[in-house]
Amino acid sequence: MVLIYTTCHDEESARKLAAAIIGKKLASCVNIWRIGSIYKWEGELKEEKEVAMLIKTIETKVQQIEDLISSIHEYAIPFIGVLNIFRVNRKYKEWMATVIE
Repeated sequence: MVLIYTTCHDEESARKLAAAIIGKKLASCVNIWRIGSIYKWEGELKEEKEVAMLIKTIETKVQQIEDLISSIHEYAIPFIGVLNIFRVNRKYKEWMATVIE
C-alpha cells in the first residue's frame, strides 16, 4: 500500500479529483481536509488556504493517479508525493483488493 499526498486550491476541486480517482477504481479511499500553506511563488511569499488530499492506493496505480492529477489539477506545478506504507491491517488490505482494479 502507498499513500499519495497532494493539495488543491479548494474543496470543490479536491472533491472532483477524488471522485475521478475513485470512479476509475484507482484507490480505495481519499481523505480530504482543509489546511493553511505558506510558500514562495514567483518571488513573493504567499499564505493561502488549501485542501489536502491523502489517497490510499497500491504501488501499481501510482503513475495512473499521478497522470490523472496532472491532467485536471488547477495548479501549474502540483505537489504529488508518495509514501510507502510498511504495514496495513489485513482486513483493510483485503477490502482494498475488492475496490481497486
